[in-house]
Amino acid sequence: MSTSDERPADSGSEVVAEPLLAPADGVPPVLSRAAEFAEAAERLAAGTGPVAVDTERASGYRYSQRAYLVQLRRTGSGSFLLDPISEPETLAPVIEALDGPEWVLHAADQDLPCLRELGFRCETVFDTELAGRLLGEPKVNLAAMVATYLELGLQKGHGAADWSRRPLPDDWLNYAALDVEVLVELRDAVQQALVEQGKDEWARQEFRYVLDRPAPAPRVDKWRRTANVHTVKNSRSLAAVRELWAAREELAQRRDVAPGRILPDSAIVTAANAMPTSQAELTRLPVFGGPRQRRQAGIWLGAIDRARSLPESQLPSKRGPTVGLPPISRWEQRNPDAAKRIAQVRPIVKEIAENNNLPLENLLAPDLVRQLAWDGVDLPATPDVVDAYLAAGGARPWQRELTDIALADGLNAAAKAPAAEPDSTS
Repeated sequence: MSTSDERPADSGSEVVAEPLLAPADGVPPVLSRAAEFAEAAERLAAGTGPVAVDTERASGYRYSQRAYLVQLRRTGSGSFLLDPISEPETLAPVIEALDGPEWVLHAADQDLPCLRELGFRCETVFDTELAGRLLGEPKVNLAAMVATYLELGLQKGHGAADWSRRPLPDDWLNYAALDVEVLVELRDAVQQALVEQGKDEWARQEFRYVLDRPAPAPRVDKWRRTANVHTVKNSRSLAAVRELWAAREELAQRRDVAPGRILPDSAIVTAANAMPTSQAELTRLPVFGGPRQRRQAGIWLGAIDRARSLPESQLPSKRGPTVGLPPISRWEQRNPDAAKRIAQVRPIVKEIAENNNLPLENLLAPDLVRQLAWDGVDLPATPDVVDAYLAAGGARPWQRELTDIALADGLNAAAKAPAAEPDSTS
C-alpha cells in the first residue's frame, strides 16, 4: 500500500469511526509454495464478485519496486497473503483465477506495475482512491476513505516498512490483511456515491485509462534530481555529481538496495564540490569516513577521476537540458500570445473544476492545459478543434465534454485580448 496511507483521516470530519483492529476471520497464513498457491486459486475462483487487491513493496530499502507481499480478498473465498519471492513461477494458478474478475485497488497506479511484473492480468479495475478524488473528498488515503464511507477506523502504521524482511512480523501481517478486509465494501459505498453525483461514467473512463495507459517515458538526466545539486560550484563538479550518481545507481541496482542507502545525496554533493584527488582526502569528508564507505572508496574516487578527466566539451551544462515548457512567468517574453491564452484558460478550468467539486488536476492534466495555451489552435477556435486537441493529449471524453466549449471561447477571447501581465507562477 502507498505510504500516503500513513496520513491520518481528515481531523475536521464528524465521522466517529469504529476501530477496525484485526480481520474478522483472523490474519491468514502467508502462502509461499506451489501447493498453497494452487489451493488459494481454487478458493478464489469459487468466490463471487470483485477481488480486493493490494501489494506491499520495500521502497526506501530496495532498488526494485517488486511486490514482496500480495494481499487478496474475495467474497466467499476469504483473504490471502501471498509471498511471491521464493517461488514466483508457481503463481500461475492464482494469476489465472484473477484474470477475469474486477480488481478493487486503492491507488491502482502504484500497485499495477509490480503486479504486472509478476505476470498478473486484469480486465477491469475499480480504484477507490481515484474515485475519492472524483467525489471531491478532501482526504483520499485509505484510512480516511474507510472512515468516511464505512465509519470504520483502520489500524495503520507499516506502509513504509521494509517488506523484504523475512519472516514478516505479526503486526505487519495484521496491517496488510486489513488493507483488503473492507476494500470491496468501500468500493460498493463509493460506487453508490458516484452514481448519486452523476460521476459513475467519469469513474469508469478514468479506471479504463489507468489500466490502459503506457508506462511513463524515462526522465531525462535523472541525476539532476540529486538533492541540493544547485549548490554545486561549477560544471566540472557537476560532472562529478553525474559520475557519482551513475556509480551509485549501478551498485544499488546490482545489490537491490535503495540508492540512498548506498550513498546519501548529501555525500555526493559534498564530494563533487571538494573534488578529492586521493582516497585519504575522500575519506576525510563527512560520510566517507565510515567503514562501509572506506571499503567502497575506490568506486567513488574512480567516479570523481572520470569527471576530472573529461574534456570541456563533455561537461554538463549548469542549466541542464530544456524539458517541457518554460515557466509561465517567462511566457510573456518568449511567447506573448501563449501568455494571453494561459491567462484566459486557467481561470476557466479552475471554475469548471470548482463547479463540479473536482481537483483541478483530475479535470484536466495541468501539463495538457499549459501545452494547449502554448500551442494554440487555428482561429477561430471551435469546440470540435479543442476536443480533438485534448483527445490527442489523452483527455477522456467526460473531461472534454465539460471543457471544450468553454476553452474554445477562452482561446478566442485571448486572441482579442491585450498582452497579458507577467505571471509569477510556474
